[in-house]
Amino acid sequence: MGAVVFDRQITGQGTLETQWQAWPGLCQLPVVSLDELVPPPCRAVVVAPHPDDEVIGFGGLLELLAARGSPILVIALTDGEASHSGSQQWPPRQLAQARICESLAGLGQLGLPPHCHSRLSLPDGALSDCSEMLAQRLAGLLLPGDVVFSTWQLDGHPDHEAAGQATSRVCSQLGCRHWQAPVWMWHWSRPGDARVPWSLMRRLALPENTLRQKIAALAAHHTQLTPQDTGAPAVLPGFALARMLRGFEYFMPVGATA
Repeated sequence: MGAVVFDRQITGQGTLETQWQAWPGLCQLPVVSLDELVPPPCRAVVVAPHPDDEVIGFGGLLELLAARGSPILVIALTDGEASHSGSQQWPPRQLAQARICESLAGLGQLGLPPHCHSRLSLPDGALSDCSEMLAQRLAGLLLPGDVVFSTWQLDGHPDHEAAGQATSRVCSQLGCRHWQAPVWMWHWSRPGDARVPWSLMRRLALPENTLRQKIAALAAHHTQLTPQDTGAPAVLPGFALARMLRGFEYFMPVGATA
């Protein structure tokens, strides 16, 4: 979790969940229903920069959609091979294989079969360097009428931002509804931060069983939850998980959706 884009720094422990929960504005964000997010019978498409982002940002949404019987496609942009730099236990090729298996196991916990999953295997950590290829690949998978979800294009992580930007361009071209989810924004921003468009943000309530399934899905990502053999901490330490496993998920509309 090194320094990233300009003032959106993913360093240290960031803004703790206790600080977010103490902010009255968090519970005042408007609630959106599942039908408002994804009107039946639309297909929902989740664009995940790395294995585990589909659970962190959209796991509750996916579980609710699967239970409703909605058509779903999860597009994994990378295989997450760069998360353990210098590791002897997890060199890039073996790590990619492990993270693919973790992703499929996590999606299974949410009720999604393997055929709902498409993998692009673009380079982890370098999505901004292949933005045109990314947009072309997405354009070949998305359909007019899809409701598309991606990470926020100002999320702070370069891959998350590249994914959001490319998805936004393709959705605009195809006329797809597009929602973006903050993931690392909760780390570098602070309550009431003027850099965040709070007036656009909506929150989806996760029933107790849905939240349990999301927690189980994230637990499948063992490589991200355990300390690394290099001495580095887990990629997703406890203070980060506390922000990722609330009883709500958060989305901002983009373009025509707004």
